Amino acid sequence: MQLSFILLNRVVIMLIFILIGAAAFKTKLVTEEGNKSLSNLVLYVINPALIFISFQQDFSMRLLKGLGWSILLTTAGFIICIVIAHFLFRGENAGAEKFMAVYPNCGFMGIPLASVMFGAEGVFYITAFNAVFNTLAWTHGVLLVSGQRKNIEPKKILQNPTMIATALGILLFVLHIRVPDLLYDTIDDISVTIAPMAMFVAGVTIAQADMRHALKKGKLYLVTLLKLFGFPLLIALLFSWIPDLNRTVALTTILAFACPAATMGIMLSLRFDQDPDYAAELFAVSTLLSVLSMPAVIFLESLM
Repeated sequence: MQLSFILLNRVVIMLIFILIGAAAFKTKLVTEEGNKSLSNLVLYVINPALIFISFQQDFSMRLLKGLGWSILLTTAGFIICIVIAHFLFRGENAGAEKFMAVYPNCGFMGIPLASVMFGAEGVFYITAFNAVFNTLAWTHGVLLVSGQRKNIEPKKILQNPTMIATALGILLFVLHIRVPDLLYDTIDDISVTIAPMAMFVAGVTIAQADMRHALKKGKLYLVTLLKLFGFPLLIALLFSWIPDLNRTVALTTILAFACPAATMGIMLSLRFDQDPDYAAELFAVSTLLSVLSMPAVIFLESLM
């Protein structure tokens, strides 16, 4: 229960950051184009910095084993979510609905929360989730939204800065190589800005959505409930049956699955001319409701 209250406190702080971002957009301090630049800064600079710095730890087989478990559990969790979503959503906008129900905002919310709640070890494990997410989102996710296999771009996986930071971080971790103090301090100073910057971007994005119009869509509630409660609680239940599972590994993975819908769904909808407004509405509603749902999921997990 204590962990769920800690998470609630952190999520409320993130909500305040979101409101500041929304206010900045409404008062024209940040434009739509400016938000894209901030988003790129988070995705391509700050996130990779946090991921890389999390691997600057003393090598241990316990951490390496936990990383392997994280990859295994994340992959299994995504397969379950993908199969269920495949049978639940049909008709117009089904691709976007499946994407937004399955793929969480692990980069913008999961990594900052894991950093606050579990420190470097939490980020260490959630990078495995992020690696699996990127691999699936740029293949299966692109296929869902675009509807065509030809649009799948495997090179995007290898070119993604978070994947590069993960690969480089793991390599230095295994080789017992630590970067010089000056470089470490520089990267660390960049990484600590992740929470406010990511939430400012989320706030600006939400401010652009038509919330009154969004709340009139029935399927939006199904997608949101599945994303925020259905999938993470199902995965938490399955994890509870695994004996002697590393607690931090389990919680970081559940936390990542409990995050709201991914912003990548909006970007893919824009790129493949689907319905970016609907994707933005799903993102906005799930993000706002996650203030209550994420602590609730962690609390319910503790009862299993």
